[in-house]
Amino acid sequence: MLNPRALVVPFTKMNGAGNDFIVLDNRFLHFNDAELSGLARRFCPRRTGVGADGILALNPPETDGAHFRMRYFNADGSLGTMCGNGARCLARFARMAGIKGDPLVFDTDGGRYTADTPAEPTAPVRLHVPSPRAFTTVTLAEAQVEGETFGIWTGTEHTVRFVDDVQNAPLADEGPAIRCDSALAPAGANVNFVEVVEDGEQARVRARTYEKGVEGETLACGTGALASALVARLAGRIGADQVAIEMPGGTLTVGFSLPNGETSAEAVRTLTLEGSAETVYQGTLET
Repeated sequence: MLNPRALVVPFTKMNGAGNDFIVLDNRFLHFNDAELSGLARRFCPRRTGVGADGILALNPPETDGAHFRMRYFNADGSLGTMCGNGARCLARFARMAGIKGDPLVFDTDGGRYTADTPAEPTAPVRLHVPSPRAFTTVTLAEAQVEGETFGIWTGTEHTVRFVDDVQNAPLADEGPAIRCDSALAPAGANVNFVEVVEDGEQARVRARTYEKGVEGETLACGTGALASALVARLAGRIGADQVAIEMPGGTLTVGFSLPNGETSAEAVRTLTLEGSAETVYQGTLET
């Protein structure tokens, strides 16, 4: 029985390639950041809450030309500057909520994005992404790992490590060690383990991601898929500019253009992330 003094909050559970979210229409709920952070900590745990990798809030637009403002909080309550799968899910949610625009334009803490969001609820959503930055080789301070670690910013901080067999990659050990390494302080970084399967007109890679804020592996990571594809190209592991990223929860497609001979992230243009954005169910929370 509901507590008559409780606030009953409607929500939609969504996922993009298995990366799952609690989605709130905050145009009407008016939760502030501290309240959204508390809701994430309370309801994202999988045994005692709804279960999700984070909370997405659809906020009113704050700048000219935008249809809405995205706010994202990780499962541990920390603010996420950007979430690629979350952004695609929120675009679909906005479309279902009656927000019109083709494409939809919205602001995030990682910049302005646009999304091609078909009316058909099972059609993939394509996200148009600002250019990445800060591609570099990372010298880790404490983490004891073999081989190179690359860094790149794709809306949030990421590292990429190439492995021969991603299924057996030491994610459980190396993921948290690299994520918390002082060389990546203060923000830390998500950690992607990437196996190049084939190159060609469209490359195919397999990736697994240890995500900060979740502090564990997620079934997919949109900004991680971007990081995996871009680092594979910038580090010379592939030559394609269309990349299928196979993650445990599904496949995401990354597209971009890069002038011949360029090896900087800032030179990347027409960057896109495409994949599923599905509604799982709707419900209410009692707060």
